[in-house]
Amino acid sequence: MTRLYDDPASFTEDMLAGFLDLHRRYVRGVDGGVVRAGATRAGKVAVVVGGGSGHYPAFCGVVGPGFADGAVVGNIFTSPSAQQAYEVARAADNGGGVLFLFGNYAGDVMNFGLAQQRLRAEGIDTRTVLVTDDIASAVPAEADKRRGIAGDFVVFKTAAAAAEAGYPLAEVERVAQATNALTRSLGVAFAGCTLPGQDHPLFTVPAGTMGLGLGIHGEPGVSSDDLPTASELARVLARGVLAERPEGAGHRVAAILNGLGATKYEELFVVWKTVAEELSRAGLEVVDPEVGELVTSLDMAGCSLTLCWLDEELEGFWCAPADTPAYRKNPHRAAPIADGTDRAATGSDSDSSGQVVAGSANGGQVVADTANDGAGTARSSSESRAYGRSVAEVFAEVAEAIAAAEDELGRLDAVAGDGDHGRGMLRGVRAAAEAARGTVDGGGGVASVLGAAGDAWAARAGGTSGVLWGAALRSAGEQLGDERSPLGTAEVRAAVWAAIETVQGLGGAEPGDKTLLDALMPFHDALDTAAGSGTPLGAAWQQAAEVADRAADATAGLRPRIGRARPLAERSVGTPDPGAVSLALCLRTVATAFERHAANRPEVSTVDGRSGR
Repeated sequence: MTRLYDDPASFTEDMLAGFLDLHRRYVRGVDGGVVRAGATRAGKVAVVVGGGSGHYPAFCGVVGPGFADGAVVGNIFTSPSAQQAYEVARAADNGGGVLFLFGNYAGDVMNFGLAQQRLRAEGIDTRTVLVTDDIASAVPAEADKRRGIAGDFVVFKTAAAAAEAGYPLAEVERVAQATNALTRSLGVAFAGCTLPGQDHPLFTVPAGTMGLGLGIHGEPGVSSDDLPTASELARVLARGVLAERPEGAGHRVAAILNGLGATKYEELFVVWKTVAEELSRAGLEVVDPEVGELVTSLDMAGCSLTLCWLDEELEGFWCAPADTPAYRKNPHRAAPIADGTDRAATGSDSDSSGQVVAGSANGGQVVADTANDGAGTARSSSESRAYGRSVAEVFAEVAEAIAAAEDELGRLDAVAGDGDHGRGMLRGVRAAAEAARGTVDGGGGVASVLGAAGDAWAARAGGTSGVLWGAALRSAGEQLGDERSPLGTAEVRAAVWAAIETVQGLGGAEPGDKTLLDALMPFHDALDTAAGSGTPLGAAWQQAAEVADRAADATAGLRPRIGRARPLAERSVGTPDPGAVSLALCLRTVATAFERHAANRPEVSTVDGRSGR
C-alpha cells in the first residue's frame, strides 16, 4: 500500500517538489516536468521522455548527462497533457530538435502528438518513437499495438547516447526505432499496487499464483499461473522472451531484470542466476546487464525481463556513460554535472502573456485568454453570455456528480485498466468549472466558456479522457460560436456532432470499440431525432441522456478493441466502459440542471420556430 502522502490529489506535485530539491544539481523544474539544470551544447538533439508518474526512476530520474534532456511527468499512471509535453520540450530544445520517447499508450500518443504538432508549427523539428516491447500485450503480427514497459529504458538510453554523441535528429530517431525493433519484454505480478489515498489495490492476485503479462499502470496480467520457484520463473521469463528473438539478430544482448516496486533486490538476484544460465544456454552473451528497479509501478510486487539484441552501434550506446539522479554508468567518464545555474536561454518556462495553451483537434494552437481583459465581450451576444453563465454553473454541478462517483468509476476502470478514470475525470471537470467561471467573469459567450473549460480539462487531467474531453468541448464551442442565438436542439446537435468528429479524429475509435463513443453516438442520434420533430432543447436533452445511459450500460457486452483495456479484453466483458459511464453521468447531470437553470436562460427556438426553453 502507498501509505505516505499529504493530499492524494497533489501527490505528483509533492513528489516532484521533493525530487527537485534533492537533485537540483542535475535538474530544474518546468511546467509539466523537469529538464537538465545546466546548458547543453548548441544544436544538440533534445531527448524528452515521459508518461505518468508512479514509475520512478522512470521518467524524471533519468534526466542528466548521457541520458534524457527532459522528462514530462503526468499524474499517477496518467498521460501528461499536451500542454505539459509542449512546455518541457520547448524548455529542453537547444536548436537541434526534439525526440519524444514514451510507451505506446493511447493517452500519451494523443497528448504528445498534439504537442509535437504545435512545436513543429513553431519551427522546432520534433519526432516521436513509441516503445512497443511488451510481448504479452499483442501477437507478433500486431507488434505495433504492443505496450511499452521496461523496454522503455533501453530505448531511452541508446537514443539519448546517440544524441550525446552528436547525432542529428533523424539519426537519433533511427537509433531509437532500431532499438525498439530489437527489444522484447515479459513481466509477472505477484500483488497489485495501490494508489495514494486508496485502501485497496487496483487488482488482486490470488494467493499462491502470479499474473503473467502485467502492465506497468496497475493493469493485471493477461493470465494466471501457479506461483513458481525463482528458477522456474526465470525459465518462464527467459524462454518467453527468447521465443520472440528478432530475425537475423546477433548473439550479444542488453538485459534488464526489472523490479516493479515491492520485489526485493535479493529476490531479483536469485532469479537472475537462472536467467543468466538460460541466456548462456541459448548462445547469448549478455552485455552490461541491469538488475534492479528501473521502471516501477508504485508498490506492485513483480518483475519483468527485457532483452535487446545489440549490433555494434547499439552496444556502444548501451554502454556509454551516463550520470543522472537515479542511474549512473561509468560516472567517472560522464560529462560533468551541471552546477545548478540556469540553462542557456532557449525560451521561457511558461507563456508570459498570461495565456493557457493546448493542442486543438486539428493540431493547431488553441489559446484561451485568461487575462479577462474584456477583449472578447464585444464579440459575444448577450444571449450567448447568458448561455455561458448557465454552462459554467452546470460544470460545477457535473463536478459534484463526478466527485460522488469517483470511486465507482475507478473500480470499473481497474477491471481491465489502471483504475484512475474517476480521479482523472474529477481533476479535469474541476479545472473546467474553474476556467468556465473565469471566462464568464470576463464576459465570454458560450463558445469561449466551452473552449476555456476544454483547454483547462485537457491540461489538468491529462490521459486519454483528458485530451478527448478537452478537444471535444472546444470543438463543440467553436460550432456554437459566441454570437449565434437563439440556440435550439438543432444547433446543439450540430455541436455534439463536431465533438464526435474530434474524438474520432484524435483517438481513432469507432462505435463498438467500447469507448465513450458508444454512449456519445446514441446521444447524438437521439438529439437528431428530437431536432427533426421540433422537440425543445430541454426535453430533447433529457430524452437523449436516457438513451446514452442505456447505451453506456450496454457496453458491458462489448470487447475493447483499442486503448489500454485491449490486452485484457475478455476480462472487460461484463463490465461497462468507464468512459461511457462517466459521459452518461455528465449528460444526466446536465439534463437535471436544465429545469433549475431555465429561468436564467433566454428563450430558445426549435427548428420549426416554436419557442421553448
